[in-house]
Parts: sequence; structure tokens; C-alpha cells
Amino acid sequence: PNKGRADGHPSAPRGPQPEAPRPRRHAMAFTDYSERASRMIRRWSGVRDPPRKPSQQQELPRVCVARRPPSLWLPALYRVALRLASLWRRIVSLAPVAKLLCAPAAEDESSQPAPFQDEYVEPARSIPVSDTCDVLVVGGGPAGLSAAVAAARAGASTMLIERHGCFGGCITVVGMETLGWYRYEGVVECETGIGMEMERMAARMGGTVKWPFNSSECLDADYFKIVADHLVSDAGVKPLLHTIVVEAIHEGGALAGVIVENKSGRSAVRAKRVIDCTGDADVAYLAGARCTKRDRRERMGVSTVFSCSGVDKQAFIDYTETNPATYKTWSRRGGEWCQQTADKEEHLRSPFLQEEFEKAIAAGVIPATPSNMDLGGSWSALSDAGEATNLNLVHQPGVDGTDAAELTRAEMEGRAQTLHAIAALKHAVPGFEKSKLRNFGMQVGVRDTRKIVGRYDLVGEDVRGEARFDDSVGIFPEFVDGYNILILPTTGRYFQVPLRCMQSPDVDNLLVAGRCVAGDKVSHAAMRNMMACTVTGQAAGTAAAVSIREGTSTHHVPVDAVQRELVQQGVRIS
Repeated sequence: PNKGRADGHPSAPRGPQPEAPRPRRHAMAFTDYSERASRMIRRWSGVRDPPRKPSQQQELPRVCVARRPPSLWLPALYRVALRLASLWRRIVSLAPVAKLLCAPAAEDESSQPAPFQDEYVEPARSIPVSDTCDVLVVGGGPAGLSAAVAAARAGASTMLIERHGCFGGCITVVGMETLGWYRYEGVVECETGIGMEMERMAARMGGTVKWPFNSSECLDADYFKIVADHLVSDAGVKPLLHTIVVEAIHEGGALAGVIVENKSGRSAVRAKRVIDCTGDADVAYLAGARCTKRDRRERMGVSTVFSCSGVDKQAFIDYTETNPATYKTWSRRGGEWCQQTADKEEHLRSPFLQEEFEKAIAAGVIPATPSNMDLGGSWSALSDAGEATNLNLVHQPGVDGTDAAELTRAEMEGRAQTLHAIAALKHAVPGFEKSKLRNFGMQVGVRDTRKIVGRYDLVGEDVRGEARFDDSVGIFPEFVDGYNILILPTTGRYFQVPLRCMQSPDVDNLLVAGRCVAGDKVSHAAMRNMMACTVTGQAAGTAAAVSIREGTSTHHVPVDAVQRELVQQGVRIS
């Protein structure tokens, strides 16, 4: 036989040959799938096995098979399905617990935000006491300055709080530059009170000019800020600006301080006596004192006071001399400037402008709106540098000075009307042709808001009838300016101011000074004037200090002791 290759080639081996192995299918390492499934389940539940060491991995048996019959993998897959089903049932059963754990912490029903309502209840909290003093004066206008200086001079530790960045009130904030413009020949008033001291100090410091038609002084509103600073510091008063009172503190049925807010936050100021010189009786109102407020139809209007530069002073003076205005001119047409007088005032010269605005409307320079029809009023100081200050020409009736929204509208409307007023001045008034706006007051001038109900309420008959009181703490001339009444004090007549009009029967250890003292509207037309405010301010500061010295409250302070202290300070009380 051929011993060669199987195909008959001579080199092929002879005889039977072993069967060649079939090609082997892809070999795989055998794995325990049930263990792998267990590991996966543990991982899903957050439990991880420790990592296997390489040596352990190498020692694992590896079995290579050509085929894995169903008898090997079906049982493992069945076991994995059972474990997954068990895990799913466990997850479903834990779902409520997981929801409870993952949800935000439940809040008490009372802490949940309530639906929108008209009121919000502030949570209670403690606040620091930032200051303590004997006498706390709130409001740094003419009344507040006088009260603080008087209290300090009477020996009380005194603090003065003001909401603006300067003291001076209506002078520095509004721009009304005359403490007493009524000084025509024949006037009788206190010559040595703190109000007169303010004028004399300003004159010495070069911060005044003469009023056009009588002996009154016009104060430079900006310079008076410095005068007020000197008054406060020289008297040893502790000042605090940029601060507003938001609540009153009561202890033992009497006022014991106030809560204030400012850039430093909210704090308390404790005081033995509090004097409200806010003009609006804010502290008295917060403390629970009864107050009155006139109907808006009777209320005096607010004014936007402004100043102009670029005025030809001589040309304007020449114009006013050739076109003289008197107090009779005020009543040439109706409106707020129409005045009832005692006839003796009507021939006196007055710095008044009104007809000029009518000419500007007729010429179409400014529109004939109701507000422009009311333009008119007084001018005041003229400087050699061409500045006309304290132009009191823009008025708005019926504004509530205790309503922030109404004050906001009045501020914006007043500025808009001022531009019309300046356009009219340029057109119709010689000397103003090249003028321009110099500045506004920091806020509108408010004349008429709250007044306290006092232990005695002044009335018009007291002012007009030279009233005399046993508890007199000062005098003021028969000067009435408001509610369409103008009485100038040219006859030497004056009335006494009683301490009781500064005392609220509802709140002890509180005194009120300035235009919010108790009285009817005619007496208010007198007591609202800035020099009258200095009279009540000095009296209130003195009474507060004396009550501490005597160990009594403001309701029971000895009037004779107050009067003696006022006389020592140079006040005329009779």
C-alpha cells in the first residue's frame, strides 16, 4: 500500500491516523451568576462588598466549556428574578418612609405664611437701649432747637433727635428763611429769647440779609445749618441726625422713652421726659395722646419753596418799585392768598407776585391748568450775586402732611409746577430773564396737620384779645397768618402763651412744642409761625428740666419754678 500522504502522495504517512479535533468554540470563564446577582442587589441597596484582592481574583476557578446548557443558566436567572422581585417589594413598602425623610421638615401651622391680608403681626424681639438722657427732644426745627438748648441750660442732660441730616427744620429743610417776617413798626415781642438769639448769632456769622420791607432778618437757609450746629454743641446737647421715632415706651402710666430706627438699626432711647417738636405731633400720637386734624377742605396748603440764580437784582428791584404790591394786592382774586385783614395792613408794602403769572398764561408761555392758575406768592431775599431765595410761589391745597403717599405726589407735582413758575418769571418779570433754578427745599413746607388736645386749648379770642394766663411761659404778638386771615402786629398788642397748651391730659412726662400745640384754627394761624415755635420750645425744654429737678412729673411741675427759670434765661412771660 501507498505509505505516502493520504491523498496518494508518496510522502503521506501510512496507516490509520488519529481523528483531528473539531474547531473549539469560543471559551468563557464560568461565573457564579447567583453570586454576581447578589452583589448587584447589595450595591443597589447601598451596600458595597470590599474589593477583591488580585490574588483572590486569580485563584477563582475558571472552567472553559464549549457550550453552557440551560441546566446551568436557567436556575441562576430564576434566582436573580426572585431576588429582584423581593427587592422591589421592599422598595415599595419603604416608599412612604422615604417620602417622609426626603420632604422638608413639617412646619407648625401657625408658622405657615398666611394668605395675603391687610395686616402683618411683627414677631416680638428684644432691642438694645442705645441712649439714655434726662430730656429727649424729637424734631430739630426752631421749636426743637429752642427746647433742647433751654433744657440743657437748665441743667438736664439733653438729647436732640432729627430725621434729616441737619437741624433747622422749616428754615434749612424747606427753605423758609424768616423766623419772623412780621416786624413792621409797632410790634412787641420778647427780645431776649432763644429765637432772637438764633437771628443774632446768624447775623454775627454773616448768614443773614435784611428782609425787603421791614426790619426782619432773612436767614441764609444753608448757612443756618452751621448756626444750628453751634447752638447744639455750645449748649452741650447730644445730637442724633438721620433718625426717626417709630414707637413710644410707656412705664408706670407715663412716657419713658421712644423706639427709633436709623442706619444703625432699631433701638430704644430711654428718657425721663420727652418733648415732641415734630410739627405733626408724631410722638404724642404714638404715645396715645388725643389729637385733632382738620378736614382737608379747611386745611392750609403745602408749598414747594425754590431759589433762582442769575437774577439781575437791580432790574428786579426797579420793577418792584414801579409796580408796588401791598397786602391789599393779596386779595385781588380769590383762592388761598385772598386775605381778611384789619384794614390797617392793606397799605403796607409786600413782596408779592401774582399778576405776572396771569400774563404768562395769557401769552401762552405756560398752560392754563388749574395748578398754574394758582401760581403766585411771595419773594424774599436777594443777594448781590444774583440769587433770589425763598421763592414761595408754588402751593397745593388739601394735602395731608401725615400721609406718605400724598406727600410723595405733592413733592413731584410741586417740582413740575416750579418749572412753569420759572418760565413765567423769565417771561413777565424784569431781572429774571436769564435766571435759572438754583435749588429746591429738601421737602415741601407743611403748615397744618395734627394738633394735640391739651389741658387748655388756645382759641382765636385768646390771640386777638390779648389773653393773660397764670401759667404764662412766654408772649407772642398779635400776628395771625392763615385760613385767609392776615393780622399784622402793628399795634403793640400781644398775648401770653400758657404751659397747659403744651401738656396732653392723656400722657404724663410728655410736652409738645411748635405748631402742634393745642388750639383752634385761628390760634394755629398764630402759633404755627416759627418765632412762636421758639417760644413754646424754650418753655417746654425749661419745664421738662425743672420737673426733673423738682422730682415731679410734667403734669405736676410747679409753674412758678418754671417761670423763674425762664426769666433767668431772659424770657419775657408777661
